[in-house]
Amino acid sequence: METKGKKNEQAGKQSDQQATDKNTAQYHELFVDGLKDIYWAEKELLKNLPKMVKGATSQELKKAFEDHKTQTETHVQRLEKSFESIGEKAKAVKCEAMAGLLKEAAELMEETEAGTPVRDAALIAAAQKVEHYEIATYGTLATMAGHMGHKQAQKELHNTLNEEKKTDSLLSTIAEKMVFAKM
Repeated sequence: METKGKKNEQAGKQSDQQATDKNTAQYHELFVDGLKDIYWAEKELLKNLPKMVKGATSQELKKAFEDHKTQTETHVQRLEKSFESIGEKAKAVKCEAMAGLLKEAAELMEETEAGTPVRDAALIAAAQKVEHYEIATYGTLATMAGHMGHKQAQKELHNTLNEEKKTDSLLSTIAEKMVFAKM
């Protein structure tokens, strides 16, 4: 009977290990999918930031968008390093959330009069929605990377997260100082 009990115990341990392995693989897949999603989002944002610069009235807002374009180029590079650090090829998969946010930004520019503080307010609102999406995504991915032992990816993602938070704060400051003060 002892032999049968040991066999059952070993079978239980194997079953637990298989479940752990399956979960680990699923977490890895979820993490990689998240990287692909935000990689597309950042690359698409790079294409749209020049339109936001052109649409902005305030020189301070124009500069903030120009600076964020440079920062976003760095974010793309960090994502590429993150993919590489986990042995995956960098690949972008369309992010429907970012596509929707960028479409909304374009619509807001069309619906507001050029050269007005209202246009700047609309651009700031659209940009902050993008920032909040990025903050949520980078926060989640950095946490996942840490729990999975992907220290290099965690560092890269965390650095970008901090920059996204600073950009969001800057946009709030510009809104208070330049846009809403003129209401």
